[in-house]
Amino acid sequence: MTRSEQLSFDATEQHRVSAIALIPDDAMAALVLGHGAGAGMTHPFMESVAHGLAEHRVATLRYQFPYMEQGRKPPDRPEVLLPTVRNAVSEASRTLDGLPLFAGGKSMGGRMTSMAAAEGLLEPLRGLVFLGFPLHPPQRKGTERSAHLSDVSHPMLFVQGDRDKLFDLELGRPVLSKLGPMASLHVVAGADHGFSVLKRSGRTDDEALHEVVRTAASWMADRR
Repeated sequence: MTRSEQLSFDATEQHRVSAIALIPDDAMAALVLGHGAGAGMTHPFMESVAHGLAEHRVATLRYQFPYMEQGRKPPDRPEVLLPTVRNAVSEASRTLDGLPLFAGGKSMGGRMTSMAAAEGLLEPLRGLVFLGFPLHPPQRKGTERSAHLSDVSHPMLFVQGDRDKLFDLELGRPVLSKLGPMASLHVVAGADHGFSVLKRSGRTDDEALHEVVRTAASWMADRR
């Protein structure tokens, strides 16, 4: 059995946000899961990841960033996003007490988690999980967004599609290689930034998503 809990917590002194905890009875670990820039915690991808992880005995706590909670665009500045990550991890630590705790997210949610970790804002974690880490903007390849990763003291898993326009593998592989054993990379063949695959690949989006979930769950199981 898996139970769902609707939660809320103070993201900052000025903002209160919603969260959803999905907790299998036999959970072995828990993942704090931040959403991407353009879609909130109830986006089908986030829902599918959370339910898929539950099938692999991983509880999740999904949460909203303040701008998404209020229906605003564009995303908040890091001065708001980073405390939100910190307080989401604290909320998960209370709600999912006793479970080995990981944190990360989809695209921006993962990047903000990595930045919060690099600044020492997070409680002790077993590792960070990034689903489509946005190494650079589309059409503007570079590695500036990776500069803080060397300050992260947690093991990191990067799950990336090989068609991801926000993570050029020729740039990304050397970046992660410099991080040594702290960084693991799993490439999902044929997948884009949202882990969708082309029909001619012979695979389905569901198959790609299952690979994402299995990879993340297995990695966390090895580090709990």
